Amino acid sequence: MERVERGETLLETQGLTLSWDEGESVVVRDISITVGRGEVVCLVGRSGCGKTTILHALSGLTRPVSGRVLLRGEDVTCTPGRVSYMLQKDLLLPNKRIIDNVCLPLVLAGMPAGDAHAQAAPLFERFGLAGCERMWPSELSGGMRQRAAFLRTHLMGNEMLLLDEPFSALDALTRADMRRWYCEMAAELRLGTLMITHDVDEAVSMAHRIYVLAGDPRAGIPSTIGAEVAVPRPAAVGSGVAGGPGSAPATAASGTDFALTPEFLSCKREVLAALGVR
Repeated sequence: MERVERGETLLETQGLTLSWDEGESVVVRDISITVGRGEVVCLVGRSGCGKTTILHALSGLTRPVSGRVLLRGEDVTCTPGRVSYMLQKDLLLPNKRIIDNVCLPLVLAGMPAGDAHAQAAPLFERFGLAGCERMWPSELSGGMRQRAAFLRTHLMGNEMLLLDEPFSALDALTRADMRRWYCEMAAELRLGTLMITHDVDEAVSMAHRIYVLAGDPRAGIPSTIGAEVAVPRPAAVGSGVAGGPGSAPATAASGTDFALTPEFLSCKREVLAALGVR
């Protein structure tokens, strides 16, 4: 299988070993992953294998048993606020208008509300939210609420995003639209993304690379990286060159139905085999 070249390394873990609640029972052992600038990387594995525990450590919320987290080469282990972390739910406050919801990171950092609004306002069109500034969360569709949550996360000012099943609550058609939209946005803004998903099709359709966790921590078998699968992005129309980090998947960039290609099916088989699915 063709391997996708990595761009500049943005996030790296070195031998990360973690336990639940910083206890003695090890959940994941010796996890070493990288995410390049402009790259979408997916983390897949069975329920309970420690995927969310890894994100907690990367965001600085959990202290590792051993290992380090590096951001652009700087050790940021146990340092909250250096990467942006978006949970499954949009967590928009129902009593605040959308402009105030997305500006929360800026206001909480001490910026006056008026200045925060001025900084966020030009981004509403880019994030597909033009005209929604004064609306309430209850007036938006699920996809629009998720776009607002992404804008709020982006305004934290970090180049690295951690996403925990961000599209799982959406219906199938909205989820497909949001996947394409996010890939295009991440490529345009040169963001690094590490995303958890249980959906193998979603992982292959979005990612440049996929890490598969293997193990069963509840049975006393810590999870490790069972496979690293590179997804060969089809060439954009007229380019003749496969897309790499910083390029959106061809499903978004050129309209190619990547899910029906042999390359897609080959990657899917590789991931399923690493998960032990026959």
